[in-house]
Amino acid sequence: MNACHHLPYNRPVMKRLLALLILLCWFVGAGMAPAASPNKPNIVLILADDMGYGDLGCYGGPFLTPNIDALAREGLRFTDFHSNGAVCSPTRAALLTGRYQQRSGIEGVITAANHRDQGLALSETTFAEVLKQGGYTTAIFGKWHLGYEVGFNPTHQGFDEFRGFLSGNVDYRSHVDQEGYADWWNGTKLIPEEGYTTDLITKHAVRFIKENKNRPFCLYLPHEAVHYPYQTRDDAADREAGKKPANVSGSRTDKEKAYEGMMTALDESVRSVMEALKQNGLTKNTLVIFTSDNGPSGPGKAGPLAGKKGTLWEGGHRVPAIAWWPERIKPGESAETCLTMDLLPTFAKLAGVKLPKQLALDGVDLSDLLLKGKTLPKRTLFWRFNGMQAARSGPWKLQVTRQGAAHLYNLADDLAEKNDLAEKEPAKLAELQTALKAWTQSVDSKSGK
Repeated sequence: MNACHHLPYNRPVMKRLLALLILLCWFVGAGMAPAASPNKPNIVLILADDMGYGDLGCYGGPFLTPNIDALAREGLRFTDFHSNGAVCSPTRAALLTGRYQQRSGIEGVITAANHRDQGLALSETTFAEVLKQGGYTTAIFGKWHLGYEVGFNPTHQGFDEFRGFLSGNVDYRSHVDQEGYADWWNGTKLIPEEGYTTDLITKHAVRFIKENKNRPFCLYLPHEAVHYPYQTRDDAADREAGKKPANVSGSRTDKEKAYEGMMTALDESVRSVMEALKQNGLTKNTLVIFTSDNGPSGPGKAGPLAGKKGTLWEGGHRVPAIAWWPERIKPGESAETCLTMDLLPTFAKLAGVKLPKQLALDGVDLSDLLLKGKTLPKRTLFWRFNGMQAARSGPWKLQVTRQGAAHLYNLADDLAEKNDLAEKEPAKLAELQTALKAWTQSVDSKSGK
């Protein structure tokens, strides 16, 4: 403020400058910032855990999800969107970095039982770090699952605020992981907080939106729901700190009914987040993405797809996905093939942030698809997990088993992958096998294997 007092007041130009400086000082002193520029949309990314392609009502599922269904009705619903991994940690690594998870060395689950020195390296660039360079405030509320050690904490990976758990799952009430350790954090400190996990994530999301309504923000909400343990709001805790639970999936015997209650809580969380955006006047300048980290487990439904979580059948990685942005994204459906790793370059483009030249991404920018309905360039996509491999080009999908057997499917008329065309289409089989071999060499060399 001293600089303000020394400004010469006898010149009109300096008077105007002084007025601007005083206004800026007032904003800072009040703990506020000028309203977000319309060129920098707020970004809300909601990630369900283990939600299947056939769970939601808007995907023909059996569960009542009116709020997520409304999001799909008002936005763009994807029918060919995929998680990068068939399980939790790999997909999250690809989502955060915009690159195949193999490049960051996270190809399997980082478990609570065996996690020493495992996590997303700080040398990796996350979408949170990219957006912070563009002036965004960032937060993650929910599940991290990319490293238990303090050095891997999300607050070291570009997030200004973190409330949630580091492991793959916690008791929804006691927040104890499946090894018996308390796991609810505020930044890098283990601080207990009472409440049902889904509702706690929602509470912090609503608060964050209100606190940051006058500045561009990125809010990442990786929910625990609908991952086990199968517990509703009405259930008591199953796990106790210091004791390894006998049944990690929970004590409920009617897991289908519990799953339904968990879906309802998640759907109501989406309603609360959308209401917070509306109440704070942010709907017209906010992009909301809803998707899942992999296919379903337990009572979850894959719809018409074969397989579930942990497999490379379509049911293991084809997931529900919705993009919502009023007056910017036209309501409808998209059959374009997309992956979670595509979100980082998309966020950067929409935020007007120039990516570092040395950052080599595997994902592609979806902004022209979202805003203009344009088709994506042709590309071949790959999956690898637990000895299984898959490649996808257009409608053609190659699957390679742990034993090395190759199978070929045309998803255009065989979504359930029942009709193996490997013998009938040898040229297409060889083409995808060659592409898969080249990709394998590329990602293994980059990850130091």
